[in-house]
Amino acid sequence: MHQTHVSISTQSRDAALHGVAAAPDRFGRRAAAALIAARLDEADPAGFATAAERLAADYEHDIERRDQAATRLAALRAELKARHLDGFVIPLADEHQGEYLPQRARRLAWLTGFTGSAGLAIVLADQAAIWSDGRYTIQLDQQVDGTLYQRLHITDQPPWDWLAQAIGTGARIGYDPWLHTPDGLARLVAACTRAGAQAIPVDDNPIDAIWTDQPPPPLGLVEAQDLAHAGESSADKRARIAAELKAAGQDAALLTLPESIAWLLNIRGSDVPHNPVPLSFALLKDDATVDLFIDQRKLSPDIGAHLGNAVALHAPEALGDALDALGGAKRRVRLDSATAPSWAAARLAAAGATLAKGEDPCLLPKACKNPVELAGTRSAHIRDGAAVCRFLRWFDQTAPTGNTDELGVAEQLSRFRQADPLIRDLSFSTIAGSGPNGAIVHYRATPESNRRLAPGEIFLLDSGAQYVDGTTDITRTVWVEGAGDPTAEMRDRFTRVLQGHIALARVRFPQGTSGQQLDVLARHPLWQVGLDYDHGTGHGVGAFLSVHEGPQRIAKAGSPVALKPGMIVSNEPGYYKTGAYGIRIENLQAVTDIGQPAGAERHLLGFETLTFVPIDRRLIDITLLSSDERRWVDDYHRAVRAKVGPLLDGEDLAWLDQATAPL
Repeated sequence: MHQTHVSISTQSRDAALHGVAAAPDRFGRRAAAALIAARLDEADPAGFATAAERLAADYEHDIERRDQAATRLAALRAELKARHLDGFVIPLADEHQGEYLPQRARRLAWLTGFTGSAGLAIVLADQAAIWSDGRYTIQLDQQVDGTLYQRLHITDQPPWDWLAQAIGTGARIGYDPWLHTPDGLARLVAACTRAGAQAIPVDDNPIDAIWTDQPPPPLGLVEAQDLAHAGESSADKRARIAAELKAAGQDAALLTLPESIAWLLNIRGSDVPHNPVPLSFALLKDDATVDLFIDQRKLSPDIGAHLGNAVALHAPEALGDALDALGGAKRRVRLDSATAPSWAAARLAAAGATLAKGEDPCLLPKACKNPVELAGTRSAHIRDGAAVCRFLRWFDQTAPTGNTDELGVAEQLSRFRQADPLIRDLSFSTIAGSGPNGAIVHYRATPESNRRLAPGEIFLLDSGAQYVDGTTDITRTVWVEGAGDPTAEMRDRFTRVLQGHIALARVRFPQGTSGQQLDVLARHPLWQVGLDYDHGTGHGVGAFLSVHEGPQRIAKAGSPVALKPGMIVSNEPGYYKTGAYGIRIENLQAVTDIGQPAGAERHLLGFETLTFVPIDRRLIDITLLSSDERRWVDDYHRAVRAKVGPLLDGEDLAWLDQATAPL
């Protein structure tokens, strides 16, 4: 059996230190520092960890230095000129198309100052532009210098249309093939073709050439996931997926999504914030063996025994040779053109492999949670619900005093959650929006935007955590007491959002139904008075994995994938009045098999609610609710008391009893 007791030379100490510093805060960096220090036989492990913390702070400060935006843009243009390129495309992406990026991959933030989670920039010799979606319109204006970049909406003024009009015949537009999927690259190539220009892949990213203090790839600790939480052995998962490949006449599948690799091998990592995945690539063969391409310095000592002989470990830089070998053997390789880097597709094709384009084979089975994963998720939600209830009791006492602000609220909520020994991270950066900031859908409080809470306002709080047994995501909209009651408009909007939430929670639907077909249920009460919200109603959620998981989704333009038993989705309709307040009510719910009731002609599915935290009764207009809707609220609050109440006592329990009183 292969070993993972990797030794690190003293000469490599600095490289390892920088790798640890590039891992995210909290469990990733702390645990990795301890592991690496032990392998270095560090005389002062605490000093090693402290040095990593200092370096991490330097990395963060350097990336978000907006005062350097003009200098960095000029340096990039000089580098492009030296490479005989007329422009370059900078997506907000890494090699894995992850939602959360390692520090090394935050090229867009380093160049432009924009720190949102969706964006793209194009730099030409004489002009530049940056795009994001409607969630980040305000943030884009606040963070990016309008004299350097045109700030554009990605839907209203698509980047490829802009590019086709901005460049001339013969222009050479560079792109990093590691950061564009084949599907995404096709749109760039089409734009260049329209203009008579060329899309040129670069061997190395020109931003990396000018980013002198760029962090290295992160060294976050990678550990085995216990079978008691996974519910199915990695060997069984590999055999199941390999049989699918063999049946399709495919010799191997290239896995590029770290969450798929984490699920398949029952491992968890800490290379990026909030998503417990190890950055890596893998080749799953039709005989159920796996080649895993990962930096072995970050593997815990027990990984070798956990993975077994059917999983071979390789350095990340060995991936190219492995793809060449598949091509040389004329193998048929599955590759997901929506998520894999175009570099891999080009390398396989050039080597002689046959590309079998298809969805990542782990996506659907990963989305359908097994009974053990569902049980763990239920348990995590009850404990998380208790933490949120303790926080809401604190909030109701503290917020009316005016002595706290958005950042303080987010920190206090985190403290309540950190009391749980099973927590590993937050599942995303907490959205704590007071008054008008709550109307910014994906608002992130910063020292510049931080707002003090005031009585007589609506407060929106969207948060979640990663526990070893499950992932949570909950939004509650609450009233800050102390200056009268909510207005009639506030109560009307809140109640309509609640009605949409109830409709989606209660629905029964036939097998084969997609989330797109259910989305209208959550919007209907708002539509009746000419209102709506500009985001999806629900996203998939992993089991101690990504808080935003596919392929299922509930949205107007949702995924065509049918909802299946075991899938977890959010239910989060909302309403946002610009400059005034925001409202969102979010629970997670699991798809359940109801069966075929007596007299029914179709097999039915439904939802099981997983989240148990009171909904603010002060914001409900009871006159708008039907008797069935009132009954749902009372039944839900009765369930909250029954499930979460035993974990509370004293003032917290008294608060819960009051917050869940019948309407």
